[in-house]
Amino acid sequence: MIVSAGIDSLLEARVDGKVAAAGHLAGKPAPDTFLAAARTLGSIRWTRAVFEDALSGVDAGRQATLASWSASIARGQAAELTRHGADIVVSDLAELLERP
Repeated sequence: MIVSAGIDSLLEARVDGKVAAAGHLAGKPAPDTFLAAARTLGSIRWTRAVFEDALSGVDAGRQATLASWSASIARGQAAELTRHGADIVVSDLAELLERP
């Protein structure tokens, strides 16, 4: 999806299913992939944002103790994403550009 959207060159790190499998990382809702991305960036884990649309991904982001992150609405799950701990829920990520 990242390649087809034409934004792959904008990413500093990418931890996808292939990277997770090669590194024997547990899948969501375990936070392993988010923590691996933070390590790859040489970052303290709580200084990064996660954009996630799945309940298991929101759970994983929370477990990774990332301080600032958002979730986009998937299949009308706004209330569920919030209950799972999403800080910000939007229907389109472009809405984040409109926030102060």
